[in-house]
Formats: sequence, C-alpha cells, structure tokens
Amino acid sequence: MRRDEVLDIILATKVIAVIRMSDTEKLTRVVEAIKKGGVCAIEITMTTPSALEIITEMAKRRSSGTLIGAGTVLDAATAEAVIRAGAEFVVSPITNFDMIAICRRNDTFVAPGAFSPTEIVSAWEKGADVVKVFPATSVGPKYFQDIKGPLPQVRLMPTGGVSIENAREFIRCGACCVAIGTALLDKKAIAAEDWTALTDKAKALVESLR
Repeated sequence: MRRDEVLDIILATKVIAVIRMSDTEKLTRVVEAIKKGGVCAIEITMTTPSALEIITEMAKRRSSGTLIGAGTVLDAATAEAVIRAGAEFVVSPITNFDMIAICRRNDTFVAPGAFSPTEIVSAWEKGADVVKVFPATSVGPKYFQDIKGPLPQVRLMPTGGVSIENAREFIRCGACCVAIGTALLDKKAIAAEDWTALTDKAKALVESLR
C-alpha cells in the first residue's frame, strides 16, 4: 500500500494500536478483535522478541483493511528490514534522518519521534508524514494546542500516556491521531482470551474520536 493510502487510513481512523506480544497466534486474535472495534493500524514494536519474524507473518495473514507497521525503529537499516518484511508504516521514538529517507524512498509512511518545537519541525521538514510526540505523558493534551498555534501545518501524534478516556482531548487539542498500547490492549483480557472485551474497548475508543 502506498504511503498516501496508509496516511489516509490513519487520519480517518485516528488511532494506531501499539502491540508488544511474541505469541503470533494470540496476536492474530487480538488484531481481529480490535479490528472489529474499528482499530485497523497495528504497530509491532522492535522491542518485541522476534519482531521481524512476527511482522513478516502478520503481513502475510493480514485481512483487507488492516495495516501492519513497525515501531521503535531507530535507524535506516532497521527501517529497510521491516519494510522488506511487509511493514506498511514505520514509527520511531526518535528522529533519524536516514531512517526517514529510507521510508520516503520506499514510499512508506513514517512517524519519527520528537519533543521540542525545533525537533518537531526538523522531523517534519525531512519528510515525516506524522511527527510522534514522545513521551506525551510528560506534557498532556494542552501541549499539542500550544504547538499547533505556530505550527498548524504539522501533523502530530501523541504516544505515552494516551488512554481511552483522554484520547479525544488529544485530538481536540490538535493531534491528528493517537498511538495507544496497554490502555487498549488489556493484558488480563488477553490472558483470559476475552476477545469481546478487546472489541468493546476498541469500539469505545473509536467512537470517542468521531
């Protein structure tokens, strides 16, 4: 899928689910459950054991409309590897210009991480589709409103501290989408294989963002 197509889907759904799981079978069920709730962009972090193999497998298994991406990508070589494995978007906690260049060369959506206004603009000018503001838990939604004042052209995504309860406030304050992990992917529900609970959480999140 082309970069602009992935961007359109993420901007429309307004959420990326961040998953750290090494059990591929259970991960498939988790993805199916939250997809039923309207969350279709799935980020597999590179801190997950065997992350590259999981991305490869999930890319093969994905259903229509599901996006499989890679997170915690720190350099160009890793970006190249995850794209070849089938990742349709790349997310990082940092800004690495070579990584952004690889993603643009491969027509792949990229969201590098930044924090200060200078870092945010640098990432944007180098070709970020969305700038990941990390850690958002340190600043809260108001920070996004403050940044969007002088920088209305920059698309921002909070990561860290985003919950089902506050996600809408981040969007209201100027974020184009949110990245959410444990607040959506309830560990107890996953352990109990309560897929309905995950679907209900995803529905609640998506509905709050409309």
